[in-house]
Amino acid sequence: MAAKNIDWANLGFGYMKTDYRYVSNYKNGSWDQGALTTDDQILLNECACVFQYAQTCFEGLKAYTTEDGHIVTFRPDLNGERMENSAKRLEMPVFPKERFVEAVTKVVEANADYVPPFGSGATLYIRPYMFGSDPVIGVKPASEYQFRTFCTPVGPYFKGGAKPITIRVCDFDRAAPHGTGHVKAGLNYAMSLHAIVDAHQQGYDENMYLDAATRTNVEETGGANFIFVTKDNTVVTPKSDSILPSITRRSILYVAEHYLGLKAEEREVPFEEVKEFAEAGLCGTAAVISPIGKIVDHGNEICLPSGMEKMGSVTQKLYDTLTGIQMGRIEAPQGWIHVIR
Repeated sequence: MAAKNIDWANLGFGYMKTDYRYVSNYKNGSWDQGALTTDDQILLNECACVFQYAQTCFEGLKAYTTEDGHIVTFRPDLNGERMENSAKRLEMPVFPKERFVEAVTKVVEANADYVPPFGSGATLYIRPYMFGSDPVIGVKPASEYQFRTFCTPVGPYFKGGAKPITIRVCDFDRAAPHGTGHVKAGLNYAMSLHAIVDAHQQGYDENMYLDAATRTNVEETGGANFIFVTKDNTVVTPKSDSILPSITRRSILYVAEHYLGLKAEEREVPFEEVKEFAEAGLCGTAAVISPIGKIVDHGNEICLPSGMEKMGSVTQKLYDTLTGIQMGRIEAPQGWIHVIR
């Protein structure tokens, strides 16, 4: 089906220019009609608000080929809804979620030849984003904005399958109480870069951030949510006002209850409880679920035996069921799969 001459099996997780992207501009209080373009360059004034005060937010989702040959996306309406909430928190104009889904659809349709074939392990990664585009030198919101969506084919996040990762309890704070941790803003990711580089230099794969107020409860990593499994097979995810509401996490909780018949809880997770869990993982768009084998708290190791060699039984079932729904092997709940072609 894919007409582009791409070595899908050896595709990395990186940017590749595709043929079309979508652009819409906000000016004088309203969004224009928007259109596809082949131009991948953005020309902005040196004083554009996005450069001066980081007024920008973004989303990430995937399109892929199902087993029966359809091109689909997974719950794009929830990405659009989350971007609406991000825009409101950053004093940016809302790009309506219906138009968001339409933009995603148009971009994928126009770049259908870049959607990897079923079974390749690769997907088409889609990046919608918005930024303040007019010059702003005083500390205030921009008055003009641009919404854009591009896509790029990517290989599997983990080559050769997901291997258990080792994470550390981080001394840095990811997000302040009542701050912007719950929105997908560029500024949140910028502040986490030093912490993740430092973690890698120390030999860890990721950071575990605790809540900034008390440093007693588990929150998330810089780019993924935690899931835990108790010894009696209850699926638990941390709850906090400063955690990004992951669409993958939300879907995993539903799958746990309605497909696997497990108890699922979204609640505060004291760090002291972590050593009692049977399994742990990170969840997000890129890898779906990544098993955690070891958590290191300032030299004290918490080993999760079921995650040391591979995913544990529950996390593996969650992964298999969710990806089965995404790929069309398992019937999806109504509204989860958006068929593009």
